[in-house]
Amino acid sequence: MSKPRIAILDIETSPIESYTWGLWDQNVGVSQIKTEWSVISFAAKWLDEKKVYYSDTAGRGSKKIRDDKALLGEIWKILDAADIVVAQNGNSFDVKKINARLLMHGYGPYSPIRIVDTLTVAKRHFAFTSNKLEWLAKWLTDTKKDEHKEFPGFELWVQCMADNPKAWREMRKYNINDVIATEKLYKKLRPWITNHPNVPAYSISEAISCPKCGSSNLVKSKNRITQQGSYVQYQCKDCGGYARGKTMELTKTKRKNLLVSL
Repeated sequence: MSKPRIAILDIETSPIESYTWGLWDQNVGVSQIKTEWSVISFAAKWLDEKKVYYSDTAGRGSKKIRDDKALLGEIWKILDAADIVVAQNGNSFDVKKINARLLMHGYGPYSPIRIVDTLTVAKRHFAFTSNKLEWLAKWLTDTKKDEHKEFPGFELWVQCMADNPKAWREMRKYNINDVIATEKLYKKLRPWITNHPNVPAYSISEAISCPKCGSSNLVKSKNRITQQGSYVQYQCKDCGGYARGKTMELTKTKRKNLLVSL
């Protein structure tokens, strides 16, 4: 059975440079912006494939670090090939930031995608102590978020802006690690996602399959009862998610009762 192409994606951006008169509670106007933000690196991989794609704007001197037009072209190709994109904070940050830079550089839209945002899923279904990737990866996966100890905190971005080769090596490791952590987090959260894109819809197969992962390794569970009636419910033995059949199960008595209640 063919499946949708699911891309795991993470981008890193440069900071906005601006003029301010203080350090606390500053309201920066547009006229105070010195240098606009840009995308400086990205990492991506296809779900369940080993290869991780990485690219950045390094090696051209500090004055060209923010020139991300070619980098955005690489990202555009991945998004255009993808059916579903998985990203931590993908709805509010990664995809919208990418779209903004694509439009600014004159790119047209890529083919439509569905977004699975692991941050949104974590907020919607759970009450974790923190919904940051660092915390979720630590407690839900076997991958810890890279701490880039050689260039801690904001210093990593400062040194990348200076085109420091050592900092870029650290950024590469940091960016790739985030994508690997996001993929593992997505698989952990996937059976809980109630509005996950329907994976079998991308296939021409008529076999009953899990709507979350596409597996046909399903077993019948207790029936799902809704306001409309009773439906057969299945559990996927691969991802653990639940799904119900499309057709309502009604006995003759139930049909009669249902008609009366209407």
